[in-house]
Amino acid sequence: MSRTAKISRQTAETQIELELNLDGEGKSEIATGVGFFDHMLELFTRHGCFDLKVKANGDLHVDQHHTVEDVGICLGQAIRQAIGDKKGIRRYGHFTLPMEETLCTTAIDLSGRYFLVFNAQFHSSKIGEFDSELVEDFWQSTAANALCNLHVNVFYSRNSHHVAEAIFKSAARALRMAVERDPRMPGVPSTKGTLSE
Repeated sequence: MSRTAKISRQTAETQIELELNLDGEGKSEIATGVGFFDHMLELFTRHGCFDLKVKANGDLHVDQHHTVEDVGICLGQAIRQAIGDKKGIRRYGHFTLPMEETLCTTAIDLSGRYFLVFNAQFHSSKIGEFDSELVEDFWQSTAANALCNLHVNVFYSRNSHHVAEAIFKSAARALRMAVERDPRMPGVPSTKGTLSE
């Protein structure tokens, strides 16, 4: 059974088309108009072994916020749609990733309930032309729309680029684990019998 999703979002601020395949090969076609963000999404796709297409046209003459946040909304909706009733998945995932001087752990629970814990310090307000604070905004909107618990903890760091990269890579690996099929648990991985809102 194909675990894919197509999301279209049209607002006065952004126009976004996003396609996700959870059982992909790590292929990406990303064009958001924000170069560093494109790079992070490509890393996410590769390390999650997903296939991801994103085409976004946003009001970048204002700033990058609407584009980044709205892509997060679409990605979260796509994750939620693609995993369906969650039967047979592992549900939980975690990964600790070293990125040179930076160490990051990301843990996820595809519980059907939203909660974000984000403990990461950025040592500069900008990464190139990218606003560092948008990393948290992206994962907040992704987790809220995927309806998952997402905990991001960066234990130590120095370089803001490495912080962002460690977060995107470790989140990808954690999500990859969470959506993997569990042959020992064919039903919904919950004593409630459901993982929904």
